[in-house]
Amino acid sequence: MLSLGFFVRLEAKPGKEKQVAAFLTQGLQMANQETTTPLWFSLRLGPSTFAVFDAFADESGRQAHINGPIAKALMASAPDLFAVPPSIEKTEILGVKLSQDCRSPLNAC
Repeated sequence: MLSLGFFVRLEAKPGKEKQVAAFLTQGLQMANQETTTPLWFSLRLGPSTFAVFDAFADESGRQAHINGPIAKALMASAPDLFAVPPSIEKTEILGVKLSQDCRSPLNAC
């Protein structure tokens, strides 16, 4: 069961919105390689505001992610892409609903 997560809020520097969107799109490829990251979303919240939400079964999975390639790429790109440092919040997941179709990697939701 997914019980822990991260919510990361990102504010693009003026004129860097397309680069941030591209960075997050590429992040999906890295997330797909992380066996301890079963759920990963990149989001656009507004014209220059973005976010990432990911979830993990346990603390070891969450730690593997925060010490992994996505987090390293995010922090390396931060000075160039973001108006303020990324806000990384640990979350506790209180409930999850996935339709049956979304539970199998062979089905598209």
